[in-house]
Formats: sequence, C-alpha cells, structure tokens
Amino acid sequence: MQLTNNVYRKNLVLISAFLIAISVTLVIALIITYQFTSKYVLNEFYSQKNDIMEQTTKDYSDFLNIRVPVITSYTGYLDSTHAAGYAATVFNDFPFVKRIVFYDFEIGNQEGKIVKGRFGVSVKGIFQFKLADDVLEGVRESGPAEYGDLFPMMDKLNAYVAHVDTSRGPNENEQFKTFYDIKPNKISYLNIPRTTEIKTYRELQKSGKPSATSYRQNMMTFFLDPKQLQIRNNHKELYKDISVQTVFYDPLDNGNDKLFTEAAFPGALSDYKLYFKSDKNYLNAEIRRRFLPTAGIVLLIYIFLVTIGWLIYRNLNVNMKLFKLQYDFINNFTHEFKTPVSVIKIAGSNIRSEAELTERQRKHYGKILDEEADKLNDLMNKLLSFTQIENRSIKIKVEEIDVDAFVTKYTDTFKLKYPDLDLKCKIGKEVSTFFTDPVLLGSIFQNLIENAYKYSNPGRREVLITILIEKRNIVFSFADKGIGIPKAEIANVFKKFYRIENKYNQNGSVGLGLAFCKELVNFMHGQITVKSKVNEGSEFVVTLPYEN
Repeated sequence: MQLTNNVYRKNLVLISAFLIAISVTLVIALIITYQFTSKYVLNEFYSQKNDIMEQTTKDYSDFLNIRVPVITSYTGYLDSTHAAGYAATVFNDFPFVKRIVFYDFEIGNQEGKIVKGRFGVSVKGIFQFKLADDVLEGVRESGPAEYGDLFPMMDKLNAYVAHVDTSRGPNENEQFKTFYDIKPNKISYLNIPRTTEIKTYRELQKSGKPSATSYRQNMMTFFLDPKQLQIRNNHKELYKDISVQTVFYDPLDNGNDKLFTEAAFPGALSDYKLYFKSDKNYLNAEIRRRFLPTAGIVLLIYIFLVTIGWLIYRNLNVNMKLFKLQYDFINNFTHEFKTPVSVIKIAGSNIRSEAELTERQRKHYGKILDEEADKLNDLMNKLLSFTQIENRSIKIKVEEIDVDAFVTKYTDTFKLKYPDLDLKCKIGKEVSTFFTDPVLLGSIFQNLIENAYKYSNPGRREVLITILIEKRNIVFSFADKGIGIPKAEIANVFKKFYRIENKYNQNGSVGLGLAFCKELVNFMHGQITVKSKVNEGSEFVVTLPYEN
C-alpha cells in the first residue's frame, strides 16, 4: 500500500491566492467606502446649508407672520403708550429689530383734503422707538421726513378698496400684498380694517365729499439689522464658521484648502446672506468619523471570511493528518502482525517437515511460537484495553499495594528482559502503601519503561524512577537519557496513532503507547506531563490522587 505525496501536499499557492484576493478586496472596499463617504460629506456641506438657513431665519419668520400682525388686534386704536409697550416686547424677543416707527392717523374726506377717487389721510402723530443701552427710547417726530413710508401704504390701500369685494374680508394673498410693504432691511405693516370700514372707505372714494366722521388706522415700520440674527449651526461637524455677510461679500482668502458656500436671506433680509466656510482638514475629520464604523464593518467581514477560510483549511488539515495517522496505523499495525505471523508460519512449516527434529530444535521452535504468540496477544490486548478505556467500559479495581514491592517487581522483570537497561528507583520515605488498581498502574509502568528503552541510544539506556508525595498526590517520575523529543512535537506525543519520525520508528510503531498511558492516567483521575530536550533525555511525570 503506497501513499502518494499529493494527498499531504499543502497548496500554498492556492492559500496565498485566497489571502491576497480577499486582502485586495478589503483594500478596494475600504478605498471605495472612503471615497463614497467623502463625496457624501461634501454633498452634505453644500445641501445642509438650507437646514441652517431655515433654523436661523425661524425668528424672522415668527416675527413676520406672528408678531407683526398683532397690530391688527388693536383695530386702529393703538396709541403711543401701548405702541411703546408693544415695541419693548419686540426688541426683547427679536434683537435683529433695531428701530420701530409708529404712525397714528385717521382716514376721512375732511375739508381741504378731498381728492376724487381717493380718501383723505390726517396724521395725528409719528413716534420712533429704539433701545439705547437696553433702555427703550420713544421720540415724537414732527417733520414730514417719516411720511415716505406712510404714503406708499395709503396708495396700496386705496387700490385695494377700489377693487375689493366688500362682502368679505381680505384673503391671505390680499393681506400680504396690501398691508405689508417689505423692502431691504425694512418691513411696514398697516392694521387690517374691518369689513364695515372697508365699505365706508369705498363710499368716501366714490363721493369725494367731506365727511364729519374719521376712522383711525395704525401702521408700524420695522427697521432690521440682519447681522443681529442668531445663527443656529446645528451641523457643526460640517461648518467651521458661519457668518452673516452682504450679498456682495467675496473674501480673498478662499484658497484650495478651503471650502465655502452661501445662501441668500429672504424678504427684508435679502441684502444679506449666510456665508459658510470650512477647511478641508475640518471636513476630513468628519469624513474619518463616518468612515470608521463602515470600515469596522468591512474589517469584520474580512475577518469573518479569513476565519471561515482558516476553519476550512484547519478541517482539511485535520482530516489529512487523521488520514495519515490511520494510514500509518494500518501500515504499521500490518507490519507488527505480519512479522510474528511470518515467524509462526516458518516455525510451523519446519515442524511439519518430514525431517526429524531434535529435542533442542523442538524446544527452540516452541519458544519461537510462544514468544510470537505473546507478541500478537500483547498487541491485541493493548488495542482492546485502549478501546475499553476510551469507552469507559471497565471499572477501576482499587486495592492496597505495597509501593516498594510493586516497583521492585517491575524493575526486576525489566532487568531480566533488557540486561543493558540501567533501571534505578528512588522512593520517598513518606511513601509506603497506596490504594490503586495495580493492573492499570502496571500498564503505565510497562509502557513508559518500554518507551524509555526503545528511544535511547545503546550505552545510554538509563531510567530513573522517582516516587514522592506532594500535597494529596503521589507523583511517579520516569527520567531517561534518550534521544529526547523536539519541542514542536511535545504537544502531539500523547495523540493516538501519532509517531515522531526518527530512526527508532523505522521498524514499525503503532503509536499507541503514550496515548494509552494518557488515557489510563485520565481514567485514574490523574494527569501526565512531559519535559524533554533533544539528545539529553525526557522525563514523564504521572500524578495520581494519593490514598493510604
């Protein structure tokens, strides 16, 4: 039976190709992931500005759509005192409002102010409010300088009254077009008249006649400073610096290492914009922060694939080793059987021959048959015992033994069997009797002494057996001066069917001796260890629970 080299050959090229392929795939995946993350962060840099713009202008939207229309709730009867209180709340809640002008006027065709197709306007007072050192200041304006904001609103109101359906109030679109006047940095708002008042204004337009009754209206003009808006940077990971700048702002330091974008303010803030700026290194930190979790997942997949590959390789390797062990076992076991069978067959043939055998010859052949039969029987018993030990199908028969007598029995036997074996024994004074199974312990002695003799060079076949008590254990040490065991092989010597390749195994070895000892010691609730140096010798230490 011949074993080809192909069975045990490790295809290192295939293994290397697999590792290189998944490593290259890992590198490519990491590069693609980093580039994708970089592009994603860059796209966010240019798109998330809208979110910040919305958050930053939220106060402006609340001011325009909620706080300003409160003026209408006074239905035209807002006086300077209440206007001052209203202005104070606006300054407190909306710091970007820097100045407020309040108009208190009346509408009616008073004598001397009649214009065909229009109604007359009479200004009762104009007041200006602002904060000076956090103190509200109110000043009454007497000149016509501030009328410029009032007259355009009156033109819009006249046009609205001339064409509106007086059976209903103004809708949202009409309110915005008629009662708001939004210009850069300035918002004017006229309180919305009631439906009955709008009908009256229509009649005044049509008649063009003086009217003894007038109707009060209020208007406020708010002057804004966009630079006082509170910037809400809820994407600090993207934008290092955000500022309010004029629409014509264009800095000179926008180099290749900087990124910038901008977003224009709406409505009365339209002369200004939000200016976003970040260094590339600032964004790289965010790119790395987002990249690392993804890279971690990619690395986990890589480790998973490598682990799967390693497990497959390990299983194949274990199977190949097992196959080799089984092959060697069958080959060596066949050799072990073949030799005594051949000798028995030759001896039997000679006995059956017609030639007469002398008494000496018959004894010689009988001795041969007896020895070879013992070898076969010993081999079969070892296999059977090994199987029984593994399957725990036998029981330990504990009895008290005299340690000195037990050891002397085996040393005397081996000295007779191997005259060139220098076998010595040292027994501690504290050791006298010991409760154990003498058959199992004897098997351990026999295998370890045989092993020491077999793997020792002629002239150095020495074995020293030492027996001591350590704590609650009895320790048997078998030290020889044999060829030793390579460090790389020590972990394998107790494996079933395992053989170290050396000249002492050329004549066949089943690989069961030390494995059998290991199973016996484990079965007896002990442990066996080995220390060895090549060309210096080995020491096998058997530790068993001590009972006396």
